Amino acid sequence: MLSAFAAAGVIAVSASVALALTSDHLREPGVHAALLNWVTLTYLFAGLVAWWRRPESRFGPLMVAAGFAMFLSSLSSANAGAIYTLGIAFDLAAGVLFLHVFLAFPSGRLEHLPERLLVGAAYFTAFGLQLVGLALGGFGPDNLVALTAEPDAAYTLLRGQLVAISVFCVAGIAILVVRRRQAGRPHRRALALLVDSFAIGLVMLAFLFLSAAFGLVSGEVPFETIRRATFFVIGLAPLAFLAGLLHARLARSSVGDLLVELRGDPGPVHLRDAFARALRDPSLVLVFWLAEFESWADLHGRPVSLEELAAERSTTIIDGPDGHVAALVHDPSLDDEPELLDGVAAAAAIALENARLNVELRARLDELRGSRARIVEAGDTERRRLERNLHDGAQQRMVAIALQLRLVQDRIRKDPETAEQLVTTARDELALSMSELRELARGLHPAVLEHGLAHALDSLATRSTIPAVVSYEPAGRLPERVEFAAYFVASEALANVAKYAQATSVTMRVWRENGLATIEIADDGVGGADDAAGSGLRGLADRVEALDGTLRVSSPSGAGTVVTARMPCG
Repeated sequence: MLSAFAAAGVIAVSASVALALTSDHLREPGVHAALLNWVTLTYLFAGLVAWWRRPESRFGPLMVAAGFAMFLSSLSSANAGAIYTLGIAFDLAAGVLFLHVFLAFPSGRLEHLPERLLVGAAYFTAFGLQLVGLALGGFGPDNLVALTAEPDAAYTLLRGQLVAISVFCVAGIAILVVRRRQAGRPHRRALALLVDSFAIGLVMLAFLFLSAAFGLVSGEVPFETIRRATFFVIGLAPLAFLAGLLHARLARSSVGDLLVELRGDPGPVHLRDAFARALRDPSLVLVFWLAEFESWADLHGRPVSLEELAAERSTTIIDGPDGHVAALVHDPSLDDEPELLDGVAAAAAIALENARLNVELRARLDELRGSRARIVEAGDTERRRLERNLHDGAQQRMVAIALQLRLVQDRIRKDPETAEQLVTTARDELALSMSELRELARGLHPAVLEHGLAHALDSLATRSTIPAVVSYEPAGRLPERVEFAAYFVASEALANVAKYAQATSVTMRVWRENGLATIEIADDGVGGADDAAGSGLRGLADRVEALDGTLRVSSPSGAGTVVTARMPCG
């Protein structure tokens, strides 16, 4: 198909030259033919190249259509009435097609409704009203479709068309300016040159049409100079596009340089710089996927939001054998060069994995520092609690018992009955002290765990104020430290359910798979729990992570809460 369009283009250019050189109403027909074919050839060639490189994109076919529209416009130089009339009918349509091309870059589609309305109105003005002007008998005696002889009305209509198309071009300039302000100046120089050429082309078109409508310049020669300058500038846009393609081709050759640069196992920062050079995008941002934390992190291991980074930019996810490794947040124009992105990603896969491990190590170190600080703080808090409970409880009772025993000693011979009452009181105080000490001991290490985690969870379910069901699937006991951590996870989770969840039921399930023991506590409450909001779940996470495990809390609002702890138990 592309070869057929190329052949048609060659025929069109040849016909255009022949018509111009044989025209009896053109001044300097050679210059006229050269300028028209300059625009026709650049749009045809660039459009065919774009169509060949991106068959799925509409931008290539749109540029080809603009080239052929320029050829149809050139038919107005013909001496034959039928060909001349056809050329006049498409005389203004070529300018609207240029507007369409400029606004549809890079996908070939008009993405927003205002743009579609603008271009649609421009097509109606340039082609529909042009047919009306032909029917009114304008454009000279060679017009073969004149239905009446109203040349003045046709001229007035033509001036209105020229003004309207000028306004459409100015609106197109405004759209390009708004895009620039929203996205910022393109970081890639080839793209910046192309966008600037679009804006300049629309400025020239608007001035040309206004000059034709109102005679902003006097004399045929100055106006012809403006027309030639406009054609020359309009023909530059496809060359800027081809320069961008050449720029992309040269960029793909830099993948080999990237391979050499990555041999030294650079750090994350140097890796990002190498990618930016290979993609020729200094604005590039590199983030890494931390599977253990299920989050993205920047070059220094700090958590980041990929959605916020990628706002109004494009993202390329780099996957490894085990899933996501990293992501490139880059200039949207690189989406039109998937081969370059794929080449860079493939060349850097191993280096990315190494850098990701580096970032993950930093994240682990930060988490370890925070966990260590929280463990020290939790230990100090627990010691203060024990000291307070012993001082206010068992210690006070022991002091009271000592005083009562001294009174017993003084009265055991003189007043045996009073001494007996004092012994009874001391015995009761001693029993209360023993009970308090057992409660303290149970908080340090629950005695119920001596019979296994299943029995301990049944005990928690029995004491729970919310109906609880236990499902214990492992055959036999789990390692002691795993049972200990799982018990406290369940105990804290049940306490939170009773305080905040407004739940009607809760389930506790334990299973063992692939060397991991998992405990899951799920309720049907209101959800909305935040493991970062309080110290309880955060402390449990520290306890689980100390065993190389993970604690996850899923708590969408209105859908209950699920607390899941996984710990190695090989």
